[in-house]
Amino acid sequence: MKLHELKPAEGSTKSRKRVGRGSGSGLGNTAGRGHKGQKSRSGGGVRPGFEGGQMPIIRRIPKRGFTNIFGKEYTVINVSDLEARFQDGDVVTLESLIENGLVKKVLDGVKILGDGELTKALTVKVQKVSKTAADKIIAAGGKVEVE
Repeated sequence: MKLHELKPAEGSTKSRKRVGRGSGSGLGNTAGRGHKGQKSRSGGGVRPGFEGGQMPIIRRIPKRGFTNIFGKEYTVINVSDLEARFQDGDVVTLESLIENGLVKKVLDGVKILGDGELTKALTVKVQKVSKTAADKIIAAGGKVEVE
């Protein structure tokens, strides 16, 4: 197989619709736009969300709350997850969490929460750790390092 021999699978591509190219094409004359009216004109049509002068739904529905632009969103993991996926003496970092399939999407970091029990001595190096999680990790003989 060579580069010049590559071509798409049979039936996977369609040729584009060439409008306004004569009556024999079936899309000549008005080019599929019908007769007259706003949508038949060049540059015609209404903006997105326009509902013919009726108050648009985006303005009818009440607005609530706000988005805190300084807020941080953490991926949360419980102590029980660490118990299940790590061996005694392991170092828990962002990379090792991704490797073990506990973290799929890294937002602003990882936070360890204290749900569940921990019996293994782990060294945890993440962005945030809750007080109960830190207590459980230390009680099991591990260390907590907040990055």
